[in-house]
Amino acid sequence: MTIDNTAKKNMQAWLDGAYDEQTKQAIRELAEHNPEELNESFYRHLEFGTGGLRGIMGVGTNRMNKYTVGMATQGLANYVKRCFQGVSELKAAVSFDSRNNSRDFAAITANVLAANGFTVYLFNDMRPTPELSFAIRHLHCNTGVMITASHNPKEYNGYKAYWDDGCQLTAPHDVNVIDEVLKIKQITDVQWSGGTGKIVSIGEDVDEAFIKHVEANVLHPECIKAHHDVKIVYTPLHGTGITMIPKTLQRLGFTNVNIVEPQAVPDGNFPTTPSPNPEEHAAMSMAVELARKIDADIVFASDPDADRVGVAVKKPDGSWMLLNGNQTLSVLLYYLLKSHSDKGTLKGNDYIIKTIVTSELPAAIAKRYGAKVYDVLTGFKWIGSKIRSLEGKEHFIGGGEESYGYMIGDFVRDKDAIGSCCMIAEIAAWAASQGKTFFDVLTDIYKEFGFYKEGLLSVVRKGRSGAEEIQQMMADYRKNPPAEICGSAVVRIRDIKSLEDKDMVTGATTPIDLPESNVLQFFTADGCKVTVRPSGTEPKIKFYFSVKGELSCAQKFDEVESSLNAKIEALKKSLNLL
Repeated sequence: MTIDNTAKKNMQAWLDGAYDEQTKQAIRELAEHNPEELNESFYRHLEFGTGGLRGIMGVGTNRMNKYTVGMATQGLANYVKRCFQGVSELKAAVSFDSRNNSRDFAAITANVLAANGFTVYLFNDMRPTPELSFAIRHLHCNTGVMITASHNPKEYNGYKAYWDDGCQLTAPHDVNVIDEVLKIKQITDVQWSGGTGKIVSIGEDVDEAFIKHVEANVLHPECIKAHHDVKIVYTPLHGTGITMIPKTLQRLGFTNVNIVEPQAVPDGNFPTTPSPNPEEHAAMSMAVELARKIDADIVFASDPDADRVGVAVKKPDGSWMLLNGNQTLSVLLYYLLKSHSDKGTLKGNDYIIKTIVTSELPAAIAKRYGAKVYDVLTGFKWIGSKIRSLEGKEHFIGGGEESYGYMIGDFVRDKDAIGSCCMIAEIAAWAASQGKTFFDVLTDIYKEFGFYKEGLLSVVRKGRSGAEEIQQMMADYRKNPPAEICGSAVVRIRDIKSLEDKDMVTGATTPIDLPESNVLQFFTADGCKVTVRPSGTEPKIKFYFSVKGELSCAQKFDEVESSLNAKIEALKKSLNLL
């Protein structure tokens, strides 16, 4: 195989540079035995995107390793120092998950920040992403870093950068940090050491502060007390959730938490599951198997950095059903809004936040309780950013997105599996107090607001030609939008690129108050929504489908669900996607 010229240049720079001998030897071995991997490792520089770094671990400019982590940290440090000139003490918080090399990458991050004059609060052991987000505000930090690749396969690791509000970087900081990182051309530009005494170990003190906030979110302590033995099955999928979720549930009063022991051991190889992603059935299989064995009431799983939650519920016939992210979010928001309403604690300026690709069911629920709904772009950083803009003006209830991320209250500014798992357990206890199950709560919602069902189709087009094809697809949809989809007229089109919301019946347009993004949404007369969004990180274009039906009684759940699934397939065929 011919090595790319850029790869050759980058490789030689590493061989000639001040890199350690172990790294150089690894490069030589790749050159001799695996030139294809060598090419992949050096043909470009691993990009620091708006969320940080994420990539396969290994040697090379296009890999996650101690050098790419150090250079990214130097760029981040340079930018933060520029933004907070005159601040007497710059502070940063650093955490890491259970992945291979995460602890080492966190130590490197802490050392570089300390060498740049920061007081660095480094967790003494792995901790979840939401706790890192919380720690930034709790400890009054200017920035923070979480070493994680979330739910990606074991070969990956990543680097999430945060601002002083505990939220991932948003404009203008996201692009400005990227610019600073790009200025770091070589490892000699990095201050690797020299921050002796600037690193502070943190752990149980921050855990305790976090748990107290979760306790403050409890809405029906009497239900937990009466049904403390609701039977819960939980799996951390070999990740950080094991450090916080079981003990927080215990603090709230739950006494029957059954942990999937083979998956309770932190392990970056994730040996018991093909993917540590609770969105996938295989990742949930061991937990559901245990639930069947002990006749549990509720199942939940967190991903390796404990920001996402997968949920399984028992149906009346004893079978187990995996909820999608839209369903879990809808139940959470329904419970929050209904409970606040029943207690008289809604403030009149309440709001929820969801992403534009999320179901419209949360919006219908919010309308019922007089709460505002804010739609934001895909990605939890936009939820955090909206909360910051409304701080002190309006009252945040909760929010989330279809990809299994939820936020209860605003003390965390990122997806939070800890608080979400605790609230899911509370809902199970609340349902039990009425002789119901979590599944019954979901069917009650569908009976009142309509049965919403969602689907997702990713169309992959690889290479440069694939990227061009995806862009052409978006251009064609804008030039010749569908007049109808599956026999129902398109009555509204939202174009997040032109920031125009058009009523196709009257021709009236209204501006969209969002950052520009290459997304199109089609709404049909019969209540369907189709969202088209090219991925920003992968060679694919995603189609999100949402359909709606009526559920007259719980006994017809399977029948209605089946008809809605068929409707989603029909939508795909109507758009020539099958």
